[in-house]
Amino acid sequence: MQISMKCSVAVHCLIFIYEARGVAKVTSSLLAESTGCNPVVIRNIMSALKKAGLITVARGTGGAELCADPAQITLYQIYAALEPKGFASLIGIHPCGGRPCPVAKNIRKVLQAPYHQIEDAVRQTMEGITLRSMIDRFEQLVPAPERKPVA
Repeated sequence: MQISMKCSVAVHCLIFIYEARGVAKVTSSLLAESTGCNPVVIRNIMSALKKAGLITVARGTGGAELCADPAQITLYQIYAALEPKGFASLIGIHPCGGRPCPVAKNIRKVLQAPYHQIEDAVRQTMEGITLRSMIDRFEQLVPAPERKPVA
């Protein structure tokens, strides 16, 4: 079970955007340099975050900004912006329903309820984690003079 790395890259970008406010214009090139990701990957992540209403990006010259207070943005919102299939991609069931085995024919029904419980627990946990709490953790780890992002 794994949450894609796109989510951690998105959180990286959002914290960078927050920390760079008033200091630097945040572009996909700057974020690519900071994250070590390809600029195309960053643009795709930024596009998904923008579509979800979490950020705005100035047309042309760029410059990303948060659309909401970090205390109002949850880890689940970030995840959901990047994973349109949601938790279906988090926990999967192997395709075997057409096999003659009675276990194979019924495994999907057997796993449905427990997997939904897991998904609900993960969703609730992610909804309880805000961008603000992650920024606070970052700020605890990094002294104020070293915080302003530079690539």
